[in-house]
Amino acid sequence: MSFAKLNSNLVRLGAASAALLAPAIAFAQEAAPAAAAAAAAAPVPNKGDTAFMFLCTILVLFMLVPGLALFYGGLVRAKNMLSVLMQCTVIGSAIMLVWVVYGYSFAFGGSTNAFFGGFGKMFLAGVTPDSTAATFSDAVIPEYIFMLFQMTFAAITPALIVGAFAERIKFSAAVLFCLLWVTFVYFPIAHMVWDANGLIFGWGALDFAGGTVVHINAGVAGLIGAIMVGKRTGYGKDMMAPHSMTLTLVGAAMLWVGWFGFNAGSNLEASGGAMLATVNTFIATAAAVVSWVLVEAFTRGKASMLGAASGMIAGLVAITPAAGIAGPMGAIVMGLIVSPLCYFFVAVVKNKFGYDDSADVFGVHGIGGLFGALATGIFASASLGGIGYAEGVTMAGQFITQLKAVIVTLLWCGIGSIILYKIVDVVVGLRVPVEAEREGLDLASHGEAAYHS
Repeated sequence: MSFAKLNSNLVRLGAASAALLAPAIAFAQEAAPAAAAAAAAAPVPNKGDTAFMFLCTILVLFMLVPGLALFYGGLVRAKNMLSVLMQCTVIGSAIMLVWVVYGYSFAFGGSTNAFFGGFGKMFLAGVTPDSTAATFSDAVIPEYIFMLFQMTFAAITPALIVGAFAERIKFSAAVLFCLLWVTFVYFPIAHMVWDANGLIFGWGALDFAGGTVVHINAGVAGLIGAIMVGKRTGYGKDMMAPHSMTLTLVGAAMLWVGWFGFNAGSNLEASGGAMLATVNTFIATAAAVVSWVLVEAFTRGKASMLGAASGMIAGLVAITPAAGIAGPMGAIVMGLIVSPLCYFFVAVVKNKFGYDDSADVFGVHGIGGLFGALATGIFASASLGGIGYAEGVTMAGQFITQLKAVIVTLLWCGIGSIILYKIVDVVVGLRVPVEAEREGLDLASHGEAAYHS
């Protein structure tokens, strides 16, 4: 074949190929603008917001271990130190697994039911590196980080309950109760308060970071647990002072640091709202520390380290529902008020009624959360420096809505917790034998000791 003939054949082949490809090229040219428009329309997560939420999520984990574990561990006797560390660690870990299996779906599964998120996201179905979650603006964040952030809330909340019945509950009972409790109490309340289809969300109740979902919930469950498990052997007779106020302060300080993730992260993006939550988390807590110390100085004549640590937690609890809602001056007022309220329940009411709440979970988290939830309805007012109410809503109307949210939480958690404690008592028994309690749960339940002399 001559070169001229070969060249002629190649030209004809090229023309035929171009004719065959012409429709595909034309389609691609027509489809390209549509694809580009679709890509432009799909919101893309901001890398700064994503990094911010990652940091906040890790900070909330830091609140649980080691923060809460050390805080509670220091408050119990030396022979029960490891038991509290174990309960916080294992309960948190077990609930992380439950959360990805069905908890995320039950809370945020997309159901239009007012009480239940549905089964749509069980086993994280549909949650991928490309799926996104909405924030409070037009921005989005990766759904994975939203799921993880909410997971840390679910993990720490039942661990808060542990402090109420510390030093006498069976390890298996503590873990089983918390697994049942998150399933039937926490997940529904989280859906009701934070999901757009939830009952309490629909009412317009304000709970920025968990006054109802976390603190009232845990406080009520703790009070019921303290009563149903019963008093520690020798309560009111034996010395039951905290074995290490040093560790208690270390744990409380870790909680304060981690709480910035808890509160600021609830803004879901690194904006001015997150910075407002950060400011309020600083100054409401500082005000509550000073307030508790002053109350003790006037009533007891001496201010205690235990009181300062308790005030620290009380202030954090109180500002949680209002962190991104109240103004800085309102946050200070909330911090100043919450400590005397919590002190009264810890020092007076508990002794009056005789229940044994080992780490004052109800007195601090329950009462602080209740006060914070109601006060949020007041200090949200723009006239008091807050971000203001929704259009047409008055202070009185918002307060009534907050009160309704608190009542629903109290009833749901109270009734549910009683039933679940009863079930656990039947299945595994709630309380260790007296001999094990006297020996200490570290050795009796775990076969090891925190300290060796």
